[in-house]
Amino acid sequence: MLININLNGKNVRSEADPDLLLIDWVRAQGCYSVKRGCETSNCGLCTVFLEDKPVLSCSVLAVRADGKRVVTLEGIQEEGAEFGAFIADQGAEQCGFCNPGLVMNALALFRENPNPSEEEIREYLAGNLCRCSGYEGQMRGIRAYLEWKYGKSHMENEG
Repeated sequence: MLININLNGKNVRSEADPDLLLIDWVRAQGCYSVKRGCETSNCGLCTVFLEDKPVLSCSVLAVRADGKRVVTLEGIQEEGAEFGAFIADQGAEQCGFCNPGLVMNALALFRENPNPSEEEIREYLAGNLCRCSGYEGQMRGIRAYLEWKYGKSHMENEG
């Protein structure tokens, strides 16, 4: 089946088998930030934006994205690097394998809610697995980023 997907701002036409997963399609297009982790929709490593919404690309058929817009971390490098620097500054990038999925989901959260509480952050990012850290570095990085980006202290009134 011939599909046409706008990938990171570029229209890409290609043949796709009906059972081809979106993760395999975007990786075949050179988007290696999209990682294969659990293959059960439980780790968040394969997160992409489909029509500006975060989706797990291991759970979406490529043909479902036909005629739609898909964005990977490669498509938002500047924004991703800006946020990722705050995560790295807190030492929360140890192996870095989970970072692309975490960055994609965190940016999706910030777009939906630029002033999330710590509970909202934890709830939104609950599906992102990291085997190297206890997530505290990521939370410190997120708080620092939000304070820098929006010029106000987040989560200061929470118990």
